[in-house]
Amino acid sequence: MPQSSLQAPSAVIMIRPHNFHPNAETARDNGFQTEVTEGASGHLAVQAKAEVTTAVQTLREAGVQVHLFDDPRDDRPDAVFPNNWFSTHPGGHVAVYPMYSPNRRIERRADVLEMLKHRYRVQDIIDYSGLEQDGLFLEGTGAMVLDHVERVAYAARSRRTSEVLLERFCTHFNYEPMVFDAYDADDVPIYHTNVLMCIGTDVALIGLQTIHDAARRDELRARLVQGGREIVELTQEQIANFAGNAIELQGKSGRLLAMSTRAYDALSPAQRQKIETHLKILPLDIPTIEMAGGSVRCTIAGIHLSQRPQATSEGEAK
Repeated sequence: MPQSSLQAPSAVIMIRPHNFHPNAETARDNGFQTEVTEGASGHLAVQAKAEVTTAVQTLREAGVQVHLFDDPRDDRPDAVFPNNWFSTHPGGHVAVYPMYSPNRRIERRADVLEMLKHRYRVQDIIDYSGLEQDGLFLEGTGAMVLDHVERVAYAARSRRTSEVLLERFCTHFNYEPMVFDAYDADDVPIYHTNVLMCIGTDVALIGLQTIHDAARRDELRARLVQGGREIVELTQEQIANFAGNAIELQGKSGRLLAMSTRAYDALSPAQRQKIETHLKILPLDIPTIEMAGGSVRCTIAGIHLSQRPQATSEGEAK
């Protein structure tokens, strides 16, 4: 039996969109989005749905348990990115988050939370979403990259990450906040932390050059090394190709790093070799979904909860 890790959930939630298209509301501060031509949305929706179907199949074949929910609505363009509106934590804790863009707030789904309560041991759900009315936002494990082992919440400042709410989350969930400023190649603040860094059990991928403050950059590097991680430094070009937007998962044959094909292709052979001394890389091909400014990590909400022994497949889409 492969050794498990707090960083690598063996079960995840994914959403298969039926009406995907890049979200015009989020494009205002997401420099990773791609503009699309008018009239292309129908074709993109078909492609995105197929990409998620194939990705789920690939993950399941690798031994990852995937709870797949369909989203037939046409008013939730970013529904494919569930990790922004909720997260799960050992001990039976779930958090629900406030979203910056109004048309993303309707992505929160009661059926997903009910499935979690039915299939897993959920002790409490802390709902921060009401703080949207106060202009406070914290977009889940997009805004934060969580080190579950060392109990650190890494967060790049942006309009989607309220430091006040981050402090509150860290108090509730027992994390230490590490806040920093990060910029893309055009010197624009990076909208989500999980675009520039990924923390695994033994390895961390991070775009340190996005952090202009040398002292803070050194602090982050030292903290990751202190936690026993080998650092894989990513360039701005690799960040732009979503090489930082990856997630470590537990498969049937050991831990694996799920990332997009585009991200994998952006890595150098030496970087791939360094990563694969610790875990297998599993590329997933989602080029259409990446047009919305997120990649594999954004499409996966990890489940860090204990499964109920009598759990059935009820409440899970096929």
